[in-house]
Amino acid sequence: MLRKIQICLCFCFVSGILYEISLLSSCVFSYLPMAQHYLTPEQVLNLGKSIIFLETTERLEPPPLVSCSVESAARIYQDRPIILFMRGLTNETALDMNTSYAAFSLLSSMKNVFIFPLQMETVFQETPLLQWYNQVSQEKNWVHVSSDASRLALIWKYGGIYMDTDVISIRPIPQDSFLAAQKSRFSSNGIFGFPARHKFIWDCMENFVLKYNGNIWGNQGPFLMTRMLKTLCNLTDFQGTEDHSCQNISFLNPQRFYPIPYPAWSRYYQVWDKSPSFNHSYALHLWNFMNRNRKVVVAGSNTLAEKLYKTYCPTTYEDLIQNAKDGPTGSQIHLK
Repeated sequence: MLRKIQICLCFCFVSGILYEISLLSSCVFSYLPMAQHYLTPEQVLNLGKSIIFLETTERLEPPPLVSCSVESAARIYQDRPIILFMRGLTNETALDMNTSYAAFSLLSSMKNVFIFPLQMETVFQETPLLQWYNQVSQEKNWVHVSSDASRLALIWKYGGIYMDTDVISIRPIPQDSFLAAQKSRFSSNGIFGFPARHKFIWDCMENFVLKYNGNIWGNQGPFLMTRMLKTLCNLTDFQGTEDHSCQNISFLNPQRFYPIPYPAWSRYYQVWDKSPSFNHSYALHLWNFMNRNRKVVVAGSNTLAEKLYKTYCPTTYEDLIQNAKDGPTGSQIHLK
């Protein structure tokens, strides 16, 4: 009898382990919806190859552009976890958000999308950024600076791809270790990807602290990435659509993510005689920092941005743009 009990207990234990493995496997996202709410950030991040988004303001309703960015990534990377970390969430409120806000309900219905609170002190543990975080006060550019720091720590710990919440994915990025050139000899930090524990990211975190100046916008962001890349390689101008290689890091052509450069950001909100194909792009950065909510996506406007929404985040377009036309106005129809 005792032997039978032992066999039964062993079988239950093994079954539990196999169930958890299958639950966390990236190939069975179709079985996750009921269990999504019970997974911790670390469990999901430990799957590897996550696509990570950050919201470092306190707002709780993801605007349409954020929703579009996350949805487009979820559609392009269907076998990878898509994680949106939000500063305004807490462990107590996170589970109820999908019933309170349209965008939460929309994103939570996607089988590979996870929304978690952003707990910076936890994120910075075991990195050079923890001491900095405990000493620095929330400054003028804190929303941007804290985002710059958080993305480095998360990618260093867990690996994957970081994307800004105004980046619309249009096809998979083939490289594992890459930086995105905003222009020749200058790197963005709005999109980058590395395996976990990559030395370049650790060096970036150390330089973040050593050269910290919160009063200079971008000093811990694109300027940090650029100056660290320059310590490894002599950067040269891009010719055509080729990518550059710097030791084991791909430095991707501006056409990959920035085919419309920031001085021309408003072209996304204009009507084109012939829409660009973006054949050489993996994703499109819509420059919301430049926009500052001045231009919005309007249903029926036929702008380039509206066409991108229809193609790459159709659920966001239908629920938050098209349906909002006949419903309440305000933040729901504004980009980020």
